[in-house]
Amino acid sequence: MKTLNDLNWRNGFAQLGDDFYAKQKPTPVNNPYLISVSPAAADLIELDLASTASADFIETVSGNRIPPEAQPLAQIYAGHQFGHFVPQLGDGRAILLGDVEGKNGRWELQLKGAGPTPFSRNADGRAVLRSSIREYLCSEAMAALGIATTRALAITGTPDEVYREQIESGSTVMRMAPTFIRFGTFELFYYRGQYDQVQQLADYLIEQHYPELQQEAEPYLALLKAVNQRTAKMIAQWQLVGFAHGVMNSDNMSVLGLTIDYGPFGFLDQYDPHFICNHSDHSGRYAFDQQPQIGLWNVSCFAQTLLPLLDEDPETSAEKAQKVLQQYQGHHLTFYHQGLRQKLGLQTEQKEDIELAQALLGLMQLQGADHTLVFRTLSQIKVSDKSGDEGWLTHFKEPEKLQPWLESYRARLHAEESKDDERQQQMNKINPKYILRNYLAQNAIAKAQKKDYSEVEKLLKLLQQPFDEQPEMEAYAAKPPEWAAEISVSCSS
Repeated sequence: MKTLNDLNWRNGFAQLGDDFYAKQKPTPVNNPYLISVSPAAADLIELDLASTASADFIETVSGNRIPPEAQPLAQIYAGHQFGHFVPQLGDGRAILLGDVEGKNGRWELQLKGAGPTPFSRNADGRAVLRSSIREYLCSEAMAALGIATTRALAITGTPDEVYREQIESGSTVMRMAPTFIRFGTFELFYYRGQYDQVQQLADYLIEQHYPELQQEAEPYLALLKAVNQRTAKMIAQWQLVGFAHGVMNSDNMSVLGLTIDYGPFGFLDQYDPHFICNHSDHSGRYAFDQQPQIGLWNVSCFAQTLLPLLDEDPETSAEKAQKVLQQYQGHHLTFYHQGLRQKLGLQTEQKEDIELAQALLGLMQLQGADHTLVFRTLSQIKVSDKSGDEGWLTHFKEPEKLQPWLESYRARLHAEESKDDERQQQMNKINPKYILRNYLAQNAIAKAQKKDYSEVEKLLKLLQQPFDEQPEMEAYAAKPPEWAAEISVSCSS
């Protein structure tokens, strides 16, 4: 196991040249302190957990110390924000230190909240404690749910004040990802007419992160296909666990199909397909049920940037891209429908399965049932008797209206000779018991603002095993309290 100093630092992204970034060192903070370290993330880079208590580690992950081999920089990109193109954005509060060797390849280490950069647009480049805690916990929670995501190695605090809607404590998160390249990185150069840089970026992405595409006859087309499929899968996974991102701008979309930039996210409590987790999203553009089509919209933005590389003839190039985009919905539905069957505990495929699943979702919406609890406790239903019905039906206001659905579900289970014990085990590996509900995150934030970080640690540990029963943590699986409905998150959260 290693310390941060032992990690053979480099910065592969820096080889792209000055067009792609600005050199930028983090701005030091006063008296930084460690709030939490993720053992799961540390293991990815074979980091010795004992070393994370050292002053050297704290100074590095807070931005006060730069490893000798690191080459800190801020990436430049553009993006479509709420559907409107912004020609230049960039890392306004994130600084990439470099990349290190880890399990399954190299990992980039980036500090979020590390101070102003040339792309801060007159902002302070800092992050506040509440937003940092939310990103830290959700990054690791999503990974434990099996959803592709950036990771969070550590979170530090400082007594330095940061002003948002009010004065708050400052904080920094060290994030990890194979790459932080976004759709918007490609958009910047495409809309500037710098097609050589688009190709350079695409070549770098293929070489470093899609090496299997180098042997393809049309590697850029193959890249588009891969990004299209990964994005469709990621969003299907979001829908299956009831996750809403909140700000699916093209600059918040990863070219690796990773969930990135946790701002005003939210998990469904009551099942409401029209759920809007971001109170800044007045039109509902990024509502829960809009995510699949917004994913396609964003992939089409990415496809646009590759047009000069797909074919010399613009018309042929557009046709190739369009054929790929037409496959998006099929990819998404394949992943989503497969996931729905697994959530219902079905082992075989029948054409009526999706209708059965959609009927349940409709009843959940009408009756205000909790998304996570309904699917988690569905495994209690038995094929040949009704001993498990009562507990499951308590999640519905009018349980008698679920009887026809239960009869259809039982008939479906009976048809494939489903065995109760085996099905329950499989369903409990698919349907989480614990998710990062907004009120749980808020409780951790409230304690942290009083310098009590025990709830952050408790949630991190809990959410690393979201499918396990953990009887001592049963209260964390309950429906949210009434006051949770008042929680509001926005782009500044």
